[in-house]
Amino acid sequence: MTEPCNRRILLIDDTPAIHDDFRKILAPECASNPDLDALENALFGEAPKAVTTVFELDSAYGGQEGLGKLLDAASHQRPYALAFVDMRMPDGWDGAQTIEALWQHDPLLQVVVCTAYSDYSWDELLDRLNGHDRLLILKKPFDNIEVLQMANTLTTKWEMTARAQLQMNQLEQRVEQRTLALTQASAALQREIDERKLLESQLVQSEKLASLGQLAAGVAHEVNNPIGFVSSNLGALDDYFSRLQDMLKAYRDAETAIDPTALSASLAKLRTEIELDYILEDIPQLIRESKDGISRVGQIVKDLKDFSRVDSSQDWQWTNLQQGIESTLNIVASELKYKADVLKDYAPLPEVECLPSQINQVIMNLVVNAAQAIGPERGTITLRTGCEGEQVWIEVADNGSGIAADSLQKIFDPFYTTKPVGQGTGLGLSLSYGIIKRHRGEIRVHSELGAGTTFRIELPIRQARAA
Repeated sequence: MTEPCNRRILLIDDTPAIHDDFRKILAPECASNPDLDALENALFGEAPKAVTTVFELDSAYGGQEGLGKLLDAASHQRPYALAFVDMRMPDGWDGAQTIEALWQHDPLLQVVVCTAYSDYSWDELLDRLNGHDRLLILKKPFDNIEVLQMANTLTTKWEMTARAQLQMNQLEQRVEQRTLALTQASAALQREIDERKLLESQLVQSEKLASLGQLAAGVAHEVNNPIGFVSSNLGALDDYFSRLQDMLKAYRDAETAIDPTALSASLAKLRTEIELDYILEDIPQLIRESKDGISRVGQIVKDLKDFSRVDSSQDWQWTNLQQGIESTLNIVASELKYKADVLKDYAPLPEVECLPSQINQVIMNLVVNAAQAIGPERGTITLRTGCEGEQVWIEVADNGSGIAADSLQKIFDPFYTTKPVGQGTGLGLSLSYGIIKRHRGEIRVHSELGAGTTFRIELPIRQARAA
């Protein structure tokens, strides 16, 4: 059902007689005499009644009063469609000022200027008010038909403009909704693309780690064999040399019993020439150093195996985290020895249910990042551990350059890096974040520029079955 048109008109004029004239034209009182109507019908038959548009007319006698009525009507959701405004009103605003005030609050209002003469030319008035499309002029004395036609035409125009504005608003809302839907779809697509890139990068990283594990297994197998027999040979050599030392001591003791002086002098000369005393002192030291070197090589192989866990499945295991930390530190020792001193503040930890190789990977990322954050001066990296309730925690702290606040919010984002081009993929911390989240843990960071950075990992001791 179509709503009735807006026929509300505001007349602003300082002459009361003008208001009476407009009311007779626009809102006449229809006097009805039933007896005369019945007699007319009997004589001439039922005649169609003339349809006359009746307007709702409100009166104001000055510009300020007219503005007040306009605002009051707007507050009650009953706006005026048309205003007839007298141009010359001695008290208060003139017509131009009144129209400016009305349009400031209701730009859709149609206006007719009523004037016999004006202080402005018509062109000046149009230019001042910028109302070429909603302003007409009615010269006094005016014709009743002209007033009625203007009222009909302009109220209809207001109605059409209001409907067009409503349709435009609805169209804009639809456009906004479609734009929002497209934006959301685009954002979802971008998230899917980013997730795919991240998964691809994680797959590449996992393949690299798998290759590292296979390499470690091969190296461990190949190196352990020569380590075994070299270590065994050194042990046997150490035993043999101990026996030779006993024999040489017996020979030296026997020298005093040899009678020929020449033979005794010859043996003493030979002992001096071959530096027997030095040899007897140096050989045990060489054997000790060789055995120590072999032991260190064996420890490196063991640490490499512990770090990558190549000799175990990728199932959840109960693991000594501090042993993994120590293995990781040995693996990255060459990265640290010229950059920083490593301080350890360990508290006793229970075994933790985790994927050991992945936790070791996180520790390695944090330690290497800490070393790279330290400037040209030698710095300090501190590792701390502790246990609180059903959780254990690990902290990796450095006294490096720190991280800016704007970067701190993005360091766990995939592909975000503060390192120069070619020196970082932006995946280390992102992968670390994913690993810790997979363990139902938390990883946090606190940093101050110029003071250093601390990463804190918190892990549950026991994993839920869902993990």
